[in-house]
Amino acid sequence: MSDGANHKSLTSGAAVPAAFSSTAGDAPADTGLIRHIYVHIPFCARICPYCAFYKDLMDRSQTQRFCEAMLCELEESTSVFDVVPKTIYFGGGTPTALSTSQLEFLLGGFHQRLDLSALEEWTIEANPGSVSARKAALLCKLGVNRISLGVQSWDNALLKILGREHNAEQAEQSFHILREAGCSNINVDLMFGLPGQTVQQWQQILEKTVSLRPDHISAYCLTYEEDTEFFLRQSRGELKTNPDTDADFFDVGMSILEEAGYEHYEISNYARPGFSSVHNRVYWSGEDYLGVGPSAFSTVGMRRWQNLADYRAYADRTLLGQSPVAATEHLTTEMKRAERIALSLRTQAGISTMELQQFARETDEFIMLGLLRESNGKFLLTQKGKSLADSVAAAFV
Repeated sequence: MSDGANHKSLTSGAAVPAAFSSTAGDAPADTGLIRHIYVHIPFCARICPYCAFYKDLMDRSQTQRFCEAMLCELEESTSVFDVVPKTIYFGGGTPTALSTSQLEFLLGGFHQRLDLSALEEWTIEANPGSVSARKAALLCKLGVNRISLGVQSWDNALLKILGREHNAEQAEQSFHILREAGCSNINVDLMFGLPGQTVQQWQQILEKTVSLRPDHISAYCLTYEEDTEFFLRQSRGELKTNPDTDADFFDVGMSILEEAGYEHYEISNYARPGFSSVHNRVYWSGEDYLGVGPSAFSTVGMRRWQNLADYRAYADRTLLGQSPVAATEHLTTEMKRAERIALSLRTQAGISTMELQQFARETDEFIMLGLLRESNGKFLLTQKGKSLADSVAAAFV
């Protein structure tokens, strides 16, 4: 999980490139300018018990072929769409699980196939333990200007519960390696509401993070997702959630991070001034984007598709010139409106009062309960409302 985690599960709509139409069952529709790209690299050294994103254990015999397939898909997409990216986001999985030479091959292929003259932000997710000075230097050299480091916790006991392969010392060492390589925009990923975690532990983790002065901090509450080991353990009664304690964690996070000068610009995201994620804001505002790689979603206009969530089948199809698309969807205006409301409410920008005109009773009730406030033609979540953001949004969709 990382600061781009939400977008990997976002539904997304797009015209299917012509070569993909037979598998997807749809003819290509809108073609236009694509400014944002998400790239999914599913490889992990270890499978974390809480992660519901598509991932698989690293198989060194398959990774080079996989990289070739992704470049093949990218090339096919550029033959259909005008792709001039403003942002690129490599998520996973663990993109930095690839070797230095494979990263050089893959990123170099993006340089060869794309016009990067307008690129503002290129993010790569990295796990502590997969970061080296050589790899960090290469990423900076090839234009990656933002790293999202999956620390999750500075407490070794909690890291063990999460099934992470690194310890706190390795995580801090990785952070310093990235800084020394010249990376001036680092996000640190954290999780709270972990089994057995106390509010005092969370406070110490936050204070440790702030002392390193990362440019961005993502703080997510652990959720028990289907198809994960944690979900099964919860269903057996081995792990339990406590909404009241989770709210306490959330409040402590807001207090400490805002006091340290971080802007709380989205429910789970905090940034120093000028360092909010350009790419993540794309998803929250509903802009079009192209997804590359297994399980990746794409969105253009009123169309949506998702690639196969199987990296071997994805590579087989793509390298044979066949479609890697597993499913497509036609969006409706109402679906787009519901997504826009749910995502916009999570941000500091809020949602236009015009968008919620038909929900006058609900907005009045939330204002009375102190969960919403109205300002300059926008509805915004209050401090109290932020901890109940999903419940508030559900009333409008």
